[in-house]
Amino acid sequence: MNAWLWLLVPFAPLLGGILLLWLRERSLPWLWLACAPALLAALQPPPALELPWLWEGVRWGASDTLTRAWLGFTAVLWSCAAIFANSSLATDRKRLRFWAFWQLALAGNLLLIIATDALSFYLGFSAMSLAAYGLIVQRGGPGPRRAGRLYLQLAICGEMLLLAGLLLRSHSTEQAFDFATWQAQPIDHLTLALLVLGLGLKAGFWPLHVWLPLAHPQAPAPASAVLSGAMLKAGILGIWRCLPESDPTLAAWSTPLLIAGLFGALYAAALGLCAAKSKAVLAWSSVSQMGWMLMILALAWSPEASSAALLTVLVLFGVHHGLAKGALFLAAGMVHEGRLSRLGWVLLMLPALAIMGAPFTSGAAVKYLLKEVWHESAFVAWLPWLTLASFATALLLWRALWLMWRDQPHASTCAPLGQWLPWALLSMASLFVPWFWPTMREALLAGVYPAGLWSALWPLLAALGLTLLALRRGWRVPSRLAQLPNPALSASLYLTRLLRQPPLPVPGMQLERNRWRARERRWNRQWERGALTLSAWLLVALLWLGWLW
Repeated sequence: MNAWLWLLVPFAPLLGGILLLWLRERSLPWLWLACAPALLAALQPPPALELPWLWEGVRWGASDTLTRAWLGFTAVLWSCAAIFANSSLATDRKRLRFWAFWQLALAGNLLLIIATDALSFYLGFSAMSLAAYGLIVQRGGPGPRRAGRLYLQLAICGEMLLLAGLLLRSHSTEQAFDFATWQAQPIDHLTLALLVLGLGLKAGFWPLHVWLPLAHPQAPAPASAVLSGAMLKAGILGIWRCLPESDPTLAAWSTPLLIAGLFGALYAAALGLCAAKSKAVLAWSSVSQMGWMLMILALAWSPEASSAALLTVLVLFGVHHGLAKGALFLAAGMVHEGRLSRLGWVLLMLPALAIMGAPFTSGAAVKYLLKEVWHESAFVAWLPWLTLASFATALLLWRALWLMWRDQPHASTCAPLGQWLPWALLSMASLFVPWFWPTMREALLAGVYPAGLWSALWPLLAALGLTLLALRRGWRVPSRLAQLPNPALSASLYLTRLLRQPPLPVPGMQLERNRWRARERRWNRQWERGALTLSAWLLVALLWLGWLW
């Protein structure tokens, strides 16, 4: 296959944006095809493409498992969400603006995945991050504007931190920008902190998650699907690629990051239980799941870790969570528009059960592999905390499903076929993908024994029992917990008010123009005769000083 296919991967969405300017509404049903080159490159990767005419060392494309899996699930998720958005936003008067930002964010997302150098990665990451602002504020109004403003402020801060980290990393590797060289060189604490903070603001793990619970409830359902399913993973992908495989600095950070990941998984689940909207609960679930991915990175940085095994877990977790969470956000959009049938609720249960880790789903395979590598690490004593995090995840997903059931309208209106088909495909992926992926299938079957099935089932069943007990007794979230303050939002609003203040007042001093004009004329007459002589002597003095020096 021709290597120029890699060039078409990020440029196909940009070509779709050009067609959008030319054909306008007539091009909307076909924009999902912009993901076709990416999906084709993931299935049959061509040789890498060298582009020295862009800048030195640029190279797009790779045939490794990480690139192929990330590119494949990203293309599937974006294409399904695009088909869904074409139907759900058909009556939106501002849909052309939405699709312009959509195409730019898609191009950036695909570029950062196929990039093997830091400059290409940063270009794609910046395009994706900044274009996502247009997706968040699509609906308009105070809520979306407030969420978009906080997102944009943090996105710009993240861009600056990431750029500083990339420049320091390049300086330490003798001006190299390719990831292969970076992964073979040690890293210092300052550079590592800048990269983790810059990329972590996009990944949304605790404590860098503050924009995420505000943005998802305000964005349209397809935008939330790609934000949580694909864009959050870009930060995790960047951290993995920018850092060496084994390094003493990373080993020193492994324990603090593991604590942050565990705390984030439990903390986000606790706050998600206090949320009153299904999309807000799903947003907190994404923060919790990003804590799981941070734990995988922390295990990979520990001295006794097996990088190959943890890379496999990271890849499978990214694919599993991306497809399942995308399906759940699309379902949240469908539920608010009309009631789901019994078949619809069966399909909705599939991605939810997969994230809970139910047997015979993609989540069961991923959690089985994670427990296996955890047993072989130095943190084996921490394994009960992982079980507690599984219970918290299941409890959070049961609440999200109950809120969807409660919020669906009474009228039995059926969603259009343009929404049903892509959503059903993503929902069934959690059940069928393991059987087509040998690595995931082997892990899935390895966990099918009595003790393994019980280990996967009991957190799910315990969470279900607690949920039913809460519903039976009519437990409600206390008002104080339902209206917790958001320090990040308060800081954002304060900064906005500060920037909107009028400039300093102009001094009100009045000058007597005639008096000052008379003084100016007297001064000119005094220096009229000697000005030329004084200038000449000053020039001679300067030349003399220069000669003496």
